[in-house]
Amino acid sequence: MANISAMAMASIFVPFVVSFIIVVCPQKFAKWLCIAAAAVSTCLTIGIWAIVAQNGGEASTITIAALGDAKLISFIFDKVSVMLAPCFVGIGLLISIYSVGYMSDKNREHPDAPRRRFYAFFTVFIGAMAGLVYSNTLLSQLIFFEITGACSWALIGYYGTPTAQKSAMKALILTHVGALGLYVAAGCLYLQAGTLEVTAIAGLDDYWKTFVLVCVIIAAWGKSAQLPFYMWLPSAMEAPTPVSAYLHGASMVKVGVAVLARCLMSAGVIPEPVGWVIVIGAIATMLFSFLMYLPQKDMKRLLAFSTISQLSYIFLGFGFFIFGSQMAFNGGIQHMFNHAFAKTLFFLVAGAFSFTMGTRMLPQIKGVLKKQPLLAVGFGCAALAIAGCPPFNGFFSKFSIIAGSFEVAQGNWLLMLIVIVFLIETVGCFAWFLKWMGQVLPGEPSEVVEKSQPVPVPMIIAFVVLIVMTVCSSFIAAAWIG
Repeated sequence: MANISAMAMASIFVPFVVSFIIVVCPQKFAKWLCIAAAAVSTCLTIGIWAIVAQNGGEASTITIAALGDAKLISFIFDKVSVMLAPCFVGIGLLISIYSVGYMSDKNREHPDAPRRRFYAFFTVFIGAMAGLVYSNTLLSQLIFFEITGACSWALIGYYGTPTAQKSAMKALILTHVGALGLYVAAGCLYLQAGTLEVTAIAGLDDYWKTFVLVCVIIAAWGKSAQLPFYMWLPSAMEAPTPVSAYLHGASMVKVGVAVLARCLMSAGVIPEPVGWVIVIGAIATMLFSFLMYLPQKDMKRLLAFSTISQLSYIFLGFGFFIFGSQMAFNGGIQHMFNHAFAKTLFFLVAGAFSFTMGTRMLPQIKGVLKKQPLLAVGFGCAALAIAGCPPFNGFFSKFSIIAGSFEVAQGNWLLMLIVIVFLIETVGCFAWFLKWMGQVLPGEPSEVVEKSQPVPVPMIIAFVVLIVMTVCSSFIAAAWIG
């Protein structure tokens, strides 16, 4: 237990300490310090996973701060937290490596020398994600929740243009409005149970349990860009692509579902109204975001609305868990893991298009397979994974959510209708990404593709690892979670 405690604290605080070092060191060291901090944190989170695996996956907790008998800050190490932490932190490492090539004056769309503040905030972001995933109290969740919000504000507004600054402020305000739900939930839990530990939710009566969980859901909607808080996510495309990839793949948008998952796992028997709130909100957001990404031509905006839709799948899995399906919940957790790799890869491909060709407008891009085969493979793998085509990772987690949903929807026409709409949307998603694959990948290169420059080595490293993980992550998640 002492080893896990020390490793967890180090995985969180090493990036925070290094970010301060980045601020005072010469600029040329910033990117290497960021990579080093992310690498150390990744190794530590993998080490924690290995220790928990040796103990048979048995959960354990450590208390960091308490007030009398009330636990204020504590961390939990169970199958969910020890799987998600290396995912989120490790993707941060890959993106920091990728950024060495991307943040360059050779970038055709955004020529820019790397600045210390980019790496300082990005490093803090990585540490905050580790802290949030391990958190076992509403207070510690709230602390890291707000830190990720501040980092996203700084990184979305990185380029300093009026549009970027407006987008950054929109993200900060909307996610903070959602965070008010977490503040209220924490206050009510402390007043009713005398502690902030999420396991105390199980001891509340049905009224207070419903109220606290609905407040948590509101916070999750805000961070995970669900209706009515979705507006900040498409606007966040003003950020550098490495930031967009981390925001939409493995960090900001996963904060909401990670917080909600922890609370649902700890809440015992959950009143059905909470399930209805989740599934109705999820299906409404799914349909809306699907219709919104159909007309998009800017690859990053298309992926932004696609992310909102994919997060709705996770919410649906959690909602059907409340109606009795453990399989749907496991599928939701696995989709958090699988989607992180696939969507990060997709965004980094979009960034590579910008870097090498000077555009990410899909109608201008054709014949990538002939001119840039690695980018074509990355595009294809990411698209098929997001669309849920076997053997790519998205298929297996979506299958678990759908199978679990069918399991509990029997005999309830409204739940069955929601499942059927869910299935129709997944088919539409597959058809739409297949359409863009057919337009972008084969054929003779278009003018912008023909004139594209080589992809830098650091970006290639990130692509290769993520392409492999779009296949392998599903087997890792299924073997570990079940």
